[in-house]
Amino acid sequence: STFVEGRCAIGIAPPGCWKSVFVNTDEGGVAWRDRTNGDWGPVLRDENGEALWRPTFKDGTYAEPYRLKPFGSLEVIDRETDTLVECGPNTCPKGEKIKPSNELPEDDRANRLVDSPHVGKWINRVPFYWSGGYGQGIRKSANSEVKDFMFEFFSYVNSPITSVDDIVMPSWLDDWRYSQLASYERNYQKGGWNYDAWNEHQRVMKYALSNDVNSALTLQLPGVLMYTRDVMLDQFQKYVSGESDMETVKEETIKGWNEATLVYGKINQLDSYRATLGLNELSTYQKCTLHRQEMDAIDPAICKEATDNSTTIIIVLCSLVGAGILALVLYFFYKRYKSFQAIKKAHEQLMESTLNEATRCLQQLDYPLHLIRADEFV
Repeated sequence: STFVEGRCAIGIAPPGCWKSVFVNTDEGGVAWRDRTNGDWGPVLRDENGEALWRPTFKDGTYAEPYRLKPFGSLEVIDRETDTLVECGPNTCPKGEKIKPSNELPEDDRANRLVDSPHVGKWINRVPFYWSGGYGQGIRKSANSEVKDFMFEFFSYVNSPITSVDDIVMPSWLDDWRYSQLASYERNYQKGGWNYDAWNEHQRVMKYALSNDVNSALTLQLPGVLMYTRDVMLDQFQKYVSGESDMETVKEETIKGWNEATLVYGKINQLDSYRATLGLNELSTYQKCTLHRQEMDAIDPAICKEATDNSTTIIIVLCSLVGAGILALVLYFFYKRYKSFQAIKKAHEQLMESTLNEATRCLQQLDYPLHLIRADEFV
């Protein structure tokens, strides 16, 4: 409301604080969060001032933050049978085989980890673009000076000389351009990243942003926080804490999502969701066929009219098809009749020609013919 009323010039939704984990990683340890102002606090320490907990390797050295490829599934849905089948080159064309640690690149610290029990299997990884993109807007009713100021601000923030440096710091700008990931010395080193963290990060980012992966967007629907934060987060926390089992989580999530959908309207959410997938809106007839109850709740006359129109269309189409079939039958018999007439005429012409030829032969004989009995002739 403050944006619409003109009380603010710009609204920014920060994409998260994951980058703060990578900055100054030599500090390490578990951090706490000041829930009063939302700032990330210092590392939790014991009575001796030591970090309360630090992730370490087997040799006791500090395990700095590691950027790994996203998780995935070893099975995918077969659309023809609607069942889960194992991933493979055919079922998961953009999947990959899980490698043992000794086959990973030398500069990949994951080669120091224990092998996965699923080594050799195919996995379908799905990079999740959770932020859904970053949008900026200027109110139409703003005066020209404010519009010019905000446009210059957007240009400044997104210019290479600014964004390349800003993306390495805990901020609301993330790296997604190749120029922002290209050089460790250019920005990441100055931003507090060590070389391994940058190298692993840029490798995963380039992988996730390529055309060779399956990617998933966040739920781009009105009320997305109701679906995720209010419903999913609560159920997830209960499952992790052991307060709930998986079946209960499923049931409660379905119930919560249905309730959230009722708030915004199932048909409206359906149209919005198809638009985010780049699909055309369903026709009125399709909506009435698939979601008659929801359509009648909007206006009972809509589906009645669509049904009447579809019935009329079906009658007209059936009539046209019937007329077409009848025309084909008549045409078939007409062609058969014409073919019979042509054969009959050709036969009569052949007989007439044969008789004429016989007559000419008789006329050419120079002695008369006499008819005698066959037994006398023999």
